[in-house]
Amino acid sequence: MQGFPVASAGMSVGLLGGSFDPAHEGHAHITREALKRLGLDRVWWLVSPGNPLKARQPAPMTERMARARAVMGDPRVVISDLEARLGTRYTAQTLGRLRAIYPGVRFVWLMGADNLVQFDRWQDWEWIMRNVPVGVFARPGARLAARGARAAEEYARFRLPGEAARLLPRMTPPAWCFIEIPMVDVSSSAIRARGEWRQGA
Repeated sequence: MQGFPVASAGMSVGLLGGSFDPAHEGHAHITREALKRLGLDRVWWLVSPGNPLKARQPAPMTERMARARAVMGDPRVVISDLEARLGTRYTAQTLGRLRAIYPGVRFVWLMGADNLVQFDRWQDWEWIMRNVPVGVFARPGARLAARGARAAEEYARFRLPGEAARLLPRMTPPAWCFIEIPMVDVSSSAIRARGEWRQGA
């Protein structure tokens, strides 16, 4: 499909979603660690039109895409506006469509530990856990809260130990892994608060 990333059956592709408002070194750090720790062939950044859980809307898509490309220059990483192209609003919808469009591709959902804390507020979050392996990466200030998160507790028996992370893309869901990585203390909200990035609507 024109404008869609290329992936063939058997490939392992990590998906890092978010508003990327703006993209920063923390996103790049998680991506590099995911490629290495999970043995992924590619990582796709899914730059979302907007976040249903946030009242403030992000900067224009073109600006966020350009910033993301400037931050992440690895040829194995694709910066994509797939959600806008698909017309999906929620992660579960996006994942369902991608699995249909790319049969045989092993997708892994990637997120920071701060997202795991509120994961049970996501639309159809249990469908995500049951259908796509999930890699959770340590984030400053979120380690302990993530371990006590509802999703972590309810799916505790499906958790892989961190040293087995490379097995995750080939696991049958539900399967998830908490991956300890060196901390990079930077956030999009802090960058916006310092006035270093244009505010959205």
